[in-house]
Amino acid sequence: MILASNLSKRYPGGHEALREVSFEISAGQMTLITGHSGAGKTTLVKLLASVERPTSGSLVVNGQNLSALRRSAIPYLRRNFGLVFQDQKLLFDRSALDNVLLPLQIVGLPHREAVRRARAALDKVGLLAREKAMPIALSGGEQQRLAIARAVVNRPTILLADEPTGNLDAESARAILEIFSAFHQVGVTVVVATHDQSWVERYHPNVLRLDHGRVVA
Repeated sequence: MILASNLSKRYPGGHEALREVSFEISAGQMTLITGHSGAGKTTLVKLLASVERPTSGSLVVNGQNLSALRRSAIPYLRRNFGLVFQDQKLLFDRSALDNVLLPLQIVGLPHREAVRRARAALDKVGLLAREKAMPIALSGGEQQRLAIARAVVNRPTILLADEPTGNLDAESARAILEIFSAFHQVGVTVVVATHDQSWVERYHPNVLRLDHGRVVA
């Protein structure tokens, strides 16, 4: 499913965020990317999502080498991904339902089917009763759940998240953990960059630990 070989990322100015990183993630596996602040976790998630390109090495996802992928092909690749970032990138001028509808509108799904699927996604994260609410009226935990609903509404095979519980209280963080676990249990490949050790203690996932841009465990 995901295979990285000698993956490196160097930014202008010489900062090397990742150094010769190699790993494999099987389909349907839950994998946590852990490490200290600045270890390269966010950079790795961005490479997996094709938000950025590696400087060297190869990164193969679903049989496609992202290092050689044409930019015009990236939007089609991302249809296989659900992306959840710490800053949820919600649209604050649209309701919760309209935020979740957006990915389905982009791919041209008929409106009635799109609304059905958007409501089903909101239901999965416990927000169906808030479908008409604007994001500003939601708590931090609810906003993160809304971002997850939007990420999974396209039924992705891979769910990528960068510190999804980083700004949440303990109760909200536990709710987010349960949501990710539920998707993993139905066969979605889940890859999460996190400082939160409760993921490891509760679910015993595959762990990819980074230290100054290198895989150490």
